[in-house]
Amino acid sequence: MTGIRLTAPAPGWAIDADVVVVGSGVAGLTAALRCAAAGLDTVVVTKARLEAGSTRWAQGGIAAALGEGDTPEQHLDDTLVAGAGLCDEEAVRTLVTEGPDAVRRLITTGAHFDTTDSGDIALTREGGHHRRRIAHAGGDATGAEISRALVEAVREAALHTIENALVLDLLTDAEGRTAGVSLHVMGEGQHDGVGAVRAPSVVLATGGMGQVFSATTNPSVSTGDGVALALRAGAEVSDLEFVQFHPTVLFLGADSEGQQPLVSEAVRGEGAHLVDADGVRFMLGQHELAELAPRDIVAKGITRRMHEKGTEHMYLDARHFGAAMWEQRFPTILAACRSHGIDPVTEPIPVAPAAHYASGGVRTDLRGRTTVPGLYACGEVACTGVHGANRLASNSLLEGLVFAERIAADIAEVRPPRTEPAEASRDADDLVPLLAPEARTAIQRTMTRGAGVLRSADSLATAAEELEALHREAAADAETDGAKAVVPGVDAWEVTNLLLVSRVLVAAAGDREETRGCHWREDRPDRDDAHGRHHLVVRIAPDRTPVVHRTETAAFPPVRPSD
Repeated sequence: MTGIRLTAPAPGWAIDADVVVVGSGVAGLTAALRCAAAGLDTVVVTKARLEAGSTRWAQGGIAAALGEGDTPEQHLDDTLVAGAGLCDEEAVRTLVTEGPDAVRRLITTGAHFDTTDSGDIALTREGGHHRRRIAHAGGDATGAEISRALVEAVREAALHTIENALVLDLLTDAEGRTAGVSLHVMGEGQHDGVGAVRAPSVVLATGGMGQVFSATTNPSVSTGDGVALALRAGAEVSDLEFVQFHPTVLFLGADSEGQQPLVSEAVRGEGAHLVDADGVRFMLGQHELAELAPRDIVAKGITRRMHEKGTEHMYLDARHFGAAMWEQRFPTILAACRSHGIDPVTEPIPVAPAAHYASGGVRTDLRGRTTVPGLYACGEVACTGVHGANRLASNSLLEGLVFAERIAADIAEVRPPRTEPAEASRDADDLVPLLAPEARTAIQRTMTRGAGVLRSADSLATAAEELEALHREAAADAETDGAKAVVPGVDAWEVTNLLLVSRVLVAAAGDREETRGCHWREDRPDRDDAHGRHHLVVRIAPDRTPVVHRTETAAFPPVRPSD
C-alpha cells in the first residue's frame, strides 16, 4: 500500500455494510443487485443521481451472439481483431460465452429491447462486427432503457443508496485489506459532508475518465475518480494509453469543450456513409468494412482526410434514410442534431473524433479482483483484458454486465468478515496536494494537444512537462499552508484526480513507441509486433511518480486464493 490519500477532512459519520458499490451504471447496479440477492448487506454510492452515469448515454446497443447463425466464437474473433493483438483471449472468451445469457437475465430484470415483427430481438451491426449482433432499445436509446430497468430494480429491492456522493479514498485495515471507502456527500440529507462506508468488499464501477480531454462524449461526472482512488491505494492500472476516440461525434466548432453529442456507430451500421465536403466516400479502400471498420481505423481515416483537406470535420451522410427511418430508428440523435441546427434528413452531419472510451483501467482478473485484496473493479474503470488496444463497438455494456455478475458471485462465495479500518495518517507526506479547480481547463487542453488522437514523442514530452509543473505548483502551494493553499472540496478533488490520471496516461503513452489500436504515434506510424505485444502496467510510487513496467500479453493477474 502507498498510503497516499486526498487532502480531506476526517470522516464525520460512518455506516457499515458487507459490500459498497461505487457507481450506478450497468456494471455497478448489476453488481449491487446480485450481491443483495445473495444476502449481502449492500450499499450503492453514486456521484450524482442513480440515473446520471455513463450508461444512459450509450446509444448503439449491447453486443452478444443472439442472432441466428451467429456464435460466441465469431464474436470472439471480431473482438480479437479489433483489439489489435492485445486482448486477453480467456477474458474475451468469458465475455462472449457468458454474454448471451447475461443479456437474457437483463431482460428478466426488466429491460425492454426492440423486437422484430416476429417478436425476436432486433439486431443491427456496428464497426468491426461481421454479424448483426447489436441489441438496441428505443431505436438509439439503449443505455437509457438499461439504466431505467436497473434503477427501478434497485429501488424495488430497497437497496441502501447514497446519491450525490464523491468517493475519495479506499479504507484499509491493519493488514492492508480493503475496509471500505471515504466519501463526501453533496447536499443535505441522512448523510452529509465527509463520511465513510465501512465494508470488507469494495466494487469500483465509476465509469470513465473522458473529462481529461477538452471534448468528449462522456458526462461531466467522468473525471477518473475510480482509477485515481485505485492508484492511491496501491493498485495497478493497465493499458491506460488506449483511449478510444469515437469517430463520429457531432462537430459543434473547434472551440467547443465539454460533453459533445454522439452520433452512434449504429447509424453507419444501418448504411450511412462518411464523406468529405466534395461528397467522396474516403473510407472505401482503407478497410474491407469501409465505414464499419473498427473505430481506431475510422477515426484515423477521418483525421487523415481532415489533414489532407485542411478542414476541421468530415460529414456523415444518411439523407437516404428518409424522415420515417430517422424518426423511428434514431430519434435521440435526430433531436440532438436538430437542436444544434442540423437536419440529418436533408443535410449531411458534420462529425469529428472526440474522446470516448478508456480501453484500459484498473487491472483485474477474471473475477474482477484487483491487486489490492478486497477491491474489485468492473465496467469502464476496469481493465479486464477484453478490449486490448481498441474496444469493439458495443462490447462495453456487455463487459460491465458479465464481469459485474462474476464479481458478485466471488464476493458471495468468499464473504470476507468485516474488519475495522486502520486509523488514517494525517502526515502531510501521505496527503496529495490539491489543485485549484481552475486548473481543469489547463489539464484538458494539455491532454488534447499532447495526448489526443495524434501523439508523438515531442507532444507527449511537452504534455508530461506541463502536467508535472501543475503537480509541483500544487505541492509548493500546499507547503506554504497560507493563502495559496487550496480548500478541500468537490471541484478541487475532481481536478486533482484528473491530474493523476493524466500523468499516468501520458507516462504509458510515452513508453509505447509504436502505433497500435487507438494509440496513434505520428513519429512511430507502424505497429511493432516484434516488440509491442505487451501491456504497460503502472503503479504510483510513494513520491507520487508513475512507475511503468511491461508484462506479456496474457499476463493479467491470476485469480488469487480466497482472502
